Amino acid sequence: MKQQEGYVDDVVKGFVTWSIIWGTVSILLGVFISLQLAYPELNIPPYLTYGRLRPIHTNAGIFGWGIGSFMAFYLYITQRLTRTPLWSPGLAKFQLYLFNVVIALAAVTLLLGMNRSKEYAELEWPVALLVVVLWVIFSINIIMTVIKRKEEQMYISLWYILASLIGVAVLYLVNNAAIPVSLFKSYSAFAGSNDANVQWWYGHNAVAMVLTLPPLAIFYYYLPKSTGVPIYSHRMGVIAFWSLIFMYLWTGAHHLLWTPIPDWVQTLAMAFSIMLIAPSWAAVFNGYFSMNGQWHQMRENYLVKFLIFGITFYGLQTLQGPSQAIRTFSAFIHYTDWVPGHVHMGTLGWVSLVLFAAIYYTVPKLYSREIYSVALVNLHFWLAVIGQLIFSVTMWIAGVQQAAMLNATNTDGSLHYTFMETLVELYPYWQGRAVGGIIYLVSLLIFLYNIIKTISGGSSVAVETKA
Repeated sequence: MKQQEGYVDDVVKGFVTWSIIWGTVSILLGVFISLQLAYPELNIPPYLTYGRLRPIHTNAGIFGWGIGSFMAFYLYITQRLTRTPLWSPGLAKFQLYLFNVVIALAAVTLLLGMNRSKEYAELEWPVALLVVVLWVIFSINIIMTVIKRKEEQMYISLWYILASLIGVAVLYLVNNAAIPVSLFKSYSAFAGSNDANVQWWYGHNAVAMVLTLPPLAIFYYYLPKSTGVPIYSHRMGVIAFWSLIFMYLWTGAHHLLWTPIPDWVQTLAMAFSIMLIAPSWAAVFNGYFSMNGQWHQMRENYLVKFLIFGITFYGLQTLQGPSQAIRTFSAFIHYTDWVPGHVHMGTLGWVSLVLFAAIYYTVPKLYSREIYSVALVNLHFWLAVIGQLIFSVTMWIAGVQQAAMLNATNTDGSLHYTFMETLVELYPYWQGRAVGGIIYLVSLLIFLYNIIKTISGGSSVAVETKA
């Protein structure tokens, strides 16, 4: 295929393909480890246990599926918003190879038990160094393309793209600072409560810089492309952007309420977490107001459903998250199954729905095809939404019951339930979560079939959308 206006799209195809592969691995592992919780006999030591497989699931999902897709769409979007071909196609190709090497090494080392035990930062120092090289290569290519742009206007998506590149670099370098003691083992450069504080400054801002800014960049690009109408307010988007960047960086300690972290740090994190509702919902309203007079496209345009439901789940996340950052609520639901319900509404509902829309829009253009089956797209959408809701709602109910039982006391102040009694009550919910995950997996298999048939040039049954 001839590259449109000299744009470098072959590497975009590669990133889309491999992100889908790693995303499939993540969902398969997610379903399996959900079954391991419901049916403990499925844990097969030493390698096929929940403790070994769970970090592979999160890394394959966040970094393989998430960042892999973001790399694809950053390369695709940046060229078009700057009206400039990619600065270095060769560097982008090397980035694709290194990306897959890093994800594969992450999977192997984690399976072997090489784990730093830091959430979202489990990789031992040699693999972590490769991540740094990968990110530097990626960032240089994007930043240089923006610097050499032919389009003077900086569209809102470019603000989010550049901020995430810088933000991830700062967060990753600080939190992954380590003292190696061997080729396969290192210890954090920080200790005690300082280590915890730095870890959750990183952990929550990884949610900001990896699971918030990139999907927003993609949303702001693909909603107008899909609907054929401009985004409601560029100014609102930019104001919300700067507010989001400023506020997010202070919120990490809300993961450490009721810990030895100083009270003023906890209170600061709690306050900024509540303030985050405003810039987050500015993005939601920007999406909703863009649909004024266009809501009929929710029925007629298969892409719009993914984007609007996605931004809606983002809005729900950014109400639930700040509420969890309040001390009294955190004391009740922290360390319960409420939390994975909250997290997966973001990953399966917000991030993934937006990425599915971007893939459905971009792949037919990259391969000069129409989507193979609109009916399958719609089936994929509804199964994904139903599966995600079953997963999240089940975990919320489980978390509330679990918290109530853990906090129940007798008149003399002793605990009313033993830990084992609370655990036994969770099994039906874990089985329900597995059912939700299986439904989501089925939706993903339908998505895979549709994309493969589209790329291979199967007979199209699609109707041209307004995009």
